[in-house]
Amino acid sequence: MKRNHFYFFWRAFLKPFFFLKYRMKYVGVENVPESGAYILAPNHRRAADPIILGMGLKREVQFMAKEELFKNKFIGWFLRKLGAFPVSRGKADTGSIRHFENSLEEGNLIGIFIEGTRSKDDNFLPPKNGVSLIAWDTKTPVIPVCHTTINNRLVMHYGKPISLEEMGFDKGGAREFRTASRNIMDRIKALREEDLAAAEAKQNG
Repeated sequence: MKRNHFYFFWRAFLKPFFFLKYRMKYVGVENVPESGAYILAPNHRRAADPIILGMGLKREVQFMAKEELFKNKFIGWFLRKLGAFPVSRGKADTGSIRHFENSLEEGNLIGIFIEGTRSKDDNFLPPKNGVSLIAWDTKTPVIPVCHTTINNRLVMHYGKPISLEEMGFDKGGAREFRTASRNIMDRIKALREEDLAAAEAKQNG
């Protein structure tokens, strides 16, 4: 994969600001391999999530972003330079799906918000099937990611990769996509429970 200098420059430039604003803490970074195709599947809370997610890793993360963000020519150009690609929400966007399938075939790391949209609070939304669909089509492991605000600190927790078998896949199909999406979401929820338990234990001394 060719190194995206634009991406790494802006990530380094913005990193101090985000660390100051969110007091970010990254957990489980070692669970994200430094090479090879993987799908990051995080929950979604704020517009800056793609930037925040990638700051904890050595690798570039290519992200799906809603097509509305690309209507402004400058913002669209900027996002594309960062490796983002527009996706139409609420309908089958075969062009975007194929773009990211090609990216995975090249061994890249991509990020797809499993909820499909931002939650207005820290509660989880029902998972969509985009992550499981692309995972099955490309035979790519999924890395669950959960971010939670704990004591005014943003904790970003990367879980261990989930194989297709662990997701519940056998032959594919709509039912298996739904099962896989729920299983991935359960892993994300488990990461939050782990972080909340760790914070409580630390507070209680």
